[in-house]
Amino acid sequence: MSDLTDLDELLSKRGRSAQFGAYVTALAFDASGLPGFALGDGTLRLGPDHQSIAAHDGAALSLSAHPQGGFVTGGDDGRLVWTRPDGGTQELHKFGSKWVEQLAAFAGKSPLLAAAVGKMLYLLSPGGEVLKEIAHPSTVTGIAFDAKGKRVAASHYNGASLWFTASGSLVSPKLEWKGSHTGVAIHPAGEALVTAMQENALHGWTLPGGKHMRMSGYPSKPESLGFTKSGKWLATAGAESIVLWPFFGGGPMGKPPMELGMGDGVIKRVACHPQHEVVAAGFNTGMVLVADVGRERVLAVCGPGRGSVSALGWSQNGAQLAFGTEEGFAAIVDFNG
Repeated sequence: MSDLTDLDELLSKRGRSAQFGAYVTALAFDASGLPGFALGDGTLRLGPDHQSIAAHDGAALSLSAHPQGGFVTGGDDGRLVWTRPDGGTQELHKFGSKWVEQLAAFAGKSPLLAAAVGKMLYLLSPGGEVLKEIAHPSTVTGIAFDAKGKRVAASHYNGASLWFTASGSLVSPKLEWKGSHTGVAIHPAGEALVTAMQENALHGWTLPGGKHMRMSGYPSKPESLGFTKSGKWLATAGAESIVLWPFFGGGPMGKPPMELGMGDGVIKRVACHPQHEVVAAGFNTGMVLVADVGRERVLAVCGPGRGSVSALGWSQNGAQLAFGTEEGFAAIVDFNG
């Protein structure tokens, strides 16, 4: 069942939008619900009024919610910067001239930051102290913490590596598969690790056994992936609809994926709701949809025409959805009420 008659109705009624004039590279909400957009011009746009914070000399390449509020960003100036909710900034670390292209944060009992700089994965305290330096055979292309912050995964050429955060040692032998792996996700229960690949496919390994899982058939690269809250489904981009692989009943091997939310174009970003089996999807046309997986119902958030969606994410309570595009359009849609 679909409701796609007036594609911009939800954005018009429940959204607030802005035109930043620069590529939206990443977005997030902090724990208080404060939104932050990282831009290609080096600024961070903060809060409901999109206060412009000069965070980087160059492009802001990566962003995560900081465990103590506000946001941490990485730039092509080699800097890791904490922007507090009041707009104040603090340089947490300087990695020379190397780009900080990947960031992840864990906000649990023992909060951590993870930053990828070339082949190195750095684990840092929220204040920027380097706790661990972990070398990889090639450039780290994606980072993900597990649900408890005890392990951190990194994707790279010819596979992925999974490390204990406390010791910096490998959890198991390297998870190997030939080819270029460009992003990573860990199952919420820690039962699997999956990477996106350059060759229009996904590859996965069961944990702890390391049994291979191959998920292919995409018309383009699946640039974005994530598990739903329950871990039953892996939602991915790379097709004309949201491709959902079943991680239950012996899946995904031997089981076809479910597809929801057909649009005019290819999905570039997906974002799973933090509480429900709901997935948002952003297309290369600018269209944004939300799909209720259980009910197989699709709701349009906005229609095409504002640039390819380059960033997409839910607030931590699931009440708001934000997205940004390559053309600098950004919006926040409120699902409360």
